[in-house]
Formats: sequence, structure tokens, C-alpha cells
Amino acid sequence: MTLLQRFRFLFRQSVAPNPVGVSSVPIPTVPALINPSSTELLTNPLPAYTPEPLPDWLADEESLRDEGVLFGLSDARPDGKLAQIRAFFARQVAPLDDLVDEHTEKIGELNLFLEQRENRITILRDQISDMRDSQPTQNYLIRTVASLVFSVGMCVGNFYLIDETLHPVLPNRWIAVGVFLAGMFNLFGRTSFFYEDSPRLSSRRILAEVGLPLATSVFVLAQAIQTQSISQAIALFAFVLFLFLFAGNLLLSTLTTLQTDLTIIRANRQLIQTKEQNLPVWEVEIDRLSREIDAIRAQKWPIVTTLNHTQADISRLNSRRDELVNLFLSEFELARSLRDRLSEQQRKLIMND
Repeated sequence: MTLLQRFRFLFRQSVAPNPVGVSSVPIPTVPALINPSSTELLTNPLPAYTPEPLPDWLADEESLRDEGVLFGLSDARPDGKLAQIRAFFARQVAPLDDLVDEHTEKIGELNLFLEQRENRITILRDQISDMRDSQPTQNYLIRTVASLVFSVGMCVGNFYLIDETLHPVLPNRWIAVGVFLAGMFNLFGRTSFFYEDSPRLSSRRILAEVGLPLATSVFVLAQAIQTQSISQAIALFAFVLFLFLFAGNLLLSTLTTLQTDLTIIRANRQLIQTKEQNLPVWEVEIDRLSREIDAIRAQKWPIVTTLNHTQADISRLNSRRDELVNLFLSEFELARSLRDRLSEQQRKLIMND
């Protein structure tokens, strides 16, 4: 007969006919702790943990009940015994807490690697999508070349017209070249107000664009009057003036358009080369990163499983600690509440037994 049973038997005989007992629901023993999984990363294996065996006074619930009864019948406080129980389980939980921290840190590192690769895959997929959506820009090279040929033809015709007009009076052809270039001087301007929607005109700008063509046309008119009729000379004046004003700007505009078309053609060729070179490389890199992500996840999930098992072991140990603490306190409080109902001789008899 244990101390608790003798105490209950004595109390039933001396105090009351009805039994007053403590719940006797069986409490399972502390299960063996799960060691770190063998599927952990072999590059950094975690040490196995063996739990410290329970001392006899904790392993035997009846002994712990007797301890609670003795403390309850005496004047001793239960704080010291409770501190011993908690300290023992704290020693058992401490290595598991270290394992949890180590697993959590390793999982954090793997999550960082996963995030980096997933972000890189997202960037590559966006680049692939943008590259595939990019289409060659349309150009008008044939039309531009034709326009350039026509512009050059008009300028050449204008030169020969001026040359034929000046030749009877000024037979030196270099004079005709000079007059032609002077009339075409406005082609060196950046833009012409004739092609602007809302030009800001000033006398200086008008003089710069119209002055030399007008003066050259007047000079041609003066020479043409000497060899041609007035009507022919005036028609020649008007024709040459408008050729000077518009042909030069048309020629420059066509050259600029030709340059733009050539740039577009080079860009289209570069786009095609970039697609041929980069798209396969990016797709291969996405496949490689996807395999790395699968490999990292294969490393991560065993660690997550081990972490969950370790946390479950910590919870079981804490639950076992609370059960033993409650068991001791329940017996202590029961004995303390019944202590005053027993005589001094009965208390000594129980404690001596």
C-alpha cells in the first residue's frame, strides 16, 4: 500500500464515510524525441539529440503523488519541488530550442535562395514576353529613295536651267554654279517655316530663308530679260524662286528620312539578331533556375518536416511538464486541505510510514 493509499484509508476511517479521491487518469510517459531527419542537407548534418531519462521521482507517478501528499501534510512550500520539475524539463527542451533555431535559420536561407531565383525567372519571362511582342518597325525606304532621286533631278534641272539662262551673258559655268548654290542657301537652314504648323516669324528669319533665293531669282531675271521676252523672264523668275524655296528643303527632308529609314532597318536587323541570340539563352536559364528551385525545395521540405517534429516534441514535453506539475499540485492541495482534519498522531503516522 502506497503512502497516498494509506493516507486515504486513514482519512476515510477517521473523518468521513465517503471517499475523497484524486483523478487517476493515466498519464503517458514521455515519448522518445525525434532525431533530425536523415534527409537533411548532407553538407551540414545536424547532430542527433537523445533525451535525458526521467528521474525516479518523476518517472513513477505514485512517487510524485506521495511527494505531493508529504508536502501538503508538512509546512513546506511546493515552490522548490515545482522549480525542480520545471528545471528538468527546461534542460530537455533547451537542445530542441537550439535545433528549432538552426532549422529556422536554414529555412530562411533557402527561402532567400528561392526568392532570388523566382525573381530572376519573373524578370526573364517579362523580357521574353517583351522581346516576342517587339515587332520590326515599318520603313519607307523605297519611297524615300524615289523621292530623293526626284529631288536630285529637280535640283540638277534647276542648275541647268540657270546655266542656260546665264550662259549667253556669263559664259563661265562656275558663275552658274555659284548662283545656284546661293539660291539653294536656304537648304542649310535647320527648318523652314513653310513646313511648320504655327511658325514664329520674324523679319530676321524671313530674310534668312527668303533673302538669298529671292535675290538670286532677281539676278537670273535680270539676265534673262536680255535674251528672252518679258513673259518668259517673269515665268523663269517665279519658277526658279519656288524651286529655290522648296527644292532645297525637300532634298534635306528626304535625306533626313533616308537616314531615319536606314536607322530603322539597322534596328530591325538588330532586333532579329537579338531574338535569335537571347531568347534561347533566356529560356535555358529559366529551365536551369526552375531545376535549382526544385532542388532547393527538395532540400527545404525535409528540414520543414524535421522542424515540425521538433516543435511537436517541445509541445509534448511542455504538456508532460504541465501534467506532472498539476499532478503534484493536486495532491499537495488535497493533503493541505485535509491536514487540519487529522490529529497530530495521524499525521505523524502517515509521514513515518
